[in-house]
Amino acid sequence: MKGQGGASSAKTDAWRELDVEGRLAHALLKGITDHVEEDVEAARHEYDTSLEIIEGPLMRGMQTVGDLFGEGKMFLPQVVKSARVMKKAVGYLLPYMEEERKAQGAEQTKRGKVLLATVKGDVHDIGKNIVGVVLGCNGYEVVDIGVMVPCATIIDKARTEQVDVVGLSGLITPSLDEMVQVAKEFEHEKIGVPLLIGGATTSARHTAVKIAPVYSGDVVHVTDASRAAGVVENLLNPAHREAFVSANRAAQARDVENFQKRQQATLVPYATAVANRWTTDWSVAEIATPEFLGVRPLPKVPLADLVPFIDWSPFFMAWELKGKYPLILEDPTVGTEARKLFDDARRMLDEIVAQESLEARGVYGFFPANSEGDDILLYTDDERKTESGRVHTLRQQWERRGQSTFHALADFIAPTSSGRKDYLGAFACTAGHGCAEIAARHDRDHDDYNSIMVKALADRLAEAFAEWLHKRARDDWGFGKSEGLDNEALIAEGYRGIRPAPGYPACPDHTEKPALFALLGATEAAGMNLTESFAMTPAASVCGLYFGHPESRYFAVDRITRDQVEDYAARKGMPVADVERWLAPNLGYDP
Repeated sequence: MKGQGGASSAKTDAWRELDVEGRLAHALLKGITDHVEEDVEAARHEYDTSLEIIEGPLMRGMQTVGDLFGEGKMFLPQVVKSARVMKKAVGYLLPYMEEERKAQGAEQTKRGKVLLATVKGDVHDIGKNIVGVVLGCNGYEVVDIGVMVPCATIIDKARTEQVDVVGLSGLITPSLDEMVQVAKEFEHEKIGVPLLIGGATTSARHTAVKIAPVYSGDVVHVTDASRAAGVVENLLNPAHREAFVSANRAAQARDVENFQKRQQATLVPYATAVANRWTTDWSVAEIATPEFLGVRPLPKVPLADLVPFIDWSPFFMAWELKGKYPLILEDPTVGTEARKLFDDARRMLDEIVAQESLEARGVYGFFPANSEGDDILLYTDDERKTESGRVHTLRQQWERRGQSTFHALADFIAPTSSGRKDYLGAFACTAGHGCAEIAARHDRDHDDYNSIMVKALADRLAEAFAEWLHKRARDDWGFGKSEGLDNEALIAEGYRGIRPAPGYPACPDHTEKPALFALLGATEAAGMNLTESFAMTPAASVCGLYFGHPESRYFAVDRITRDQVEDYAARKGMPVADVERWLAPNLGYDP
């Protein structure tokens, strides 16, 4: 995909009449890659060394970009495009710089060095990569060591690279505990450098309550990429550091205090929550019977079938453009850049669909089921004489004002005692096959913009696949055939039934995924796998359960007590300590 700009008018060409520094500054500010090598080569004839070009016009241009971004006058997609220009320029100069370095011993100066890693067991890296781009634009040297990085590797790289800051990223909830372990090892090894904590499931509260107390160095939660450069600047600049660190630790002390107050909120005993479970009159409850039982693989779903089901709002959120699609395209603040981003995304999406460069594969099925307590029993056939497995669910215990019932997902399946035959659906799907290869090709071309773009589009296609598949499953279940919902209603979940996913509020336990994958044969049918922390690969993947009861609804389990954890561990056949580790964000007590 070519850079923005071109030669369609005199106005467009005017900047080409500037001197070489002006041309480079303009290209960086506008993210235009078309003439990078030509202009850098021209600059080589005006500067004594390649290093002077980087530290002169290129870094000045990127400083302007960084300043405008910090002031809210540029947006993330523009910054990433600017970084693409910078990387291509530096890539062109590298061979010359190597010759000059050997001759003169010259080295490029940097504001500081930052190590970035997605922690062990987690494969998601869009946010981490964006942070790396933003830091690079602000003059920091970034050492990105990728995804699924073990603690020992992070420590080794922090030492050998002599970094000033380490950034830890994670998307799935088990990554929260892994970050705690990394912080503990940093303390044990006396590393001492500040830790930046980021990712969708991270929070200032978790950072303050769980990570900061185990590490004597500074630990800072970074909410989004736009703040990363400012945080690093405050940590490394002696003039700002003391005040910033003091304010950060004070904020964390407040978070800990608020957390402790929240812990004192009423959690009813587990037995009380069970006794006040949600229920219905199962003798007359409407239970739909699926058209088939067992699994159906979907070896290759046409991407064109999924495109109409895309929810574009999260796509813009990934690029830190706040607003709901399609209104964001007309937003007075971000609308212009949102439209440019959307146009680029649609062009790439059209190419992906036409070339079938991503592959969508999945599997879904329906299973005879009944509930027993907070477990869902699955059977080999509709005779229900032989149990084939169980889905273990967790129950709410937080007594909110006006609440009289406490939900668990098992409540939406008819209990064995009701004498009714009920059913549970399950699915796993991915649109990520081929994504890593496309992203790697863009990375080799110093093109972060399109590398991030293809990953963001693969994520959207995977979620669209889940929406498309849920519609098909509702049709197979019978009650979906008369829905008549448009895409907006589908995105708003205006249909009957729910599809909760392991790791989400209604079922926060990721350790349920292996049984779900085995039930569906997801690895064989869809080429999907699980990491040791139960992240799915390819990264653009979704899995979950289907509940068809008309009164089924989403809810948050939130915090739970030790008595529920002990009961849950016994039902799953796991040590209590292991359950506590996986459910650490949900514990209403200190284990």
